[in-house]
Amino acid sequence: MKYLLMICGDPSGTEYANDGCGGWSEEMEARGVVAGGAGLHPPHEATTVRVRDDELLLTDGPFAETKEQIGGFVLIDCADLDEAIEIASKHPAAGYGTIEIRPVLEPPV
Repeated sequence: MKYLLMICGDPSGTEYANDGCGGWSEEMEARGVVAGGAGLHPPHEATTVRVRDDELLLTDGPFAETKEQIGGFVLIDCADLDEAIEIASKHPAAGYGTIEIRPVLEPPV
């Protein structure tokens, strides 16, 4: 099953932005569970797109006002939620931020 790990933290987490994952990526790639992922630029570089009543509305920065920011994501393919939790708990960001795990909706076969 595929899961998306959203790596989140408050603005102070930017101090870790260039630290890498301390071997986590290499370990997970060796296990064959990483299906993709990337770090993200900070929210102030975002553009939010909405369409209301056929009108395109653009906003600079994130849409939601929140203290936590998504700093990156990893797509994993593993057996079940228990394995996804184990994988997420080993990520260095779990020690200073949060990691949200979401199952990926797969199209019907």
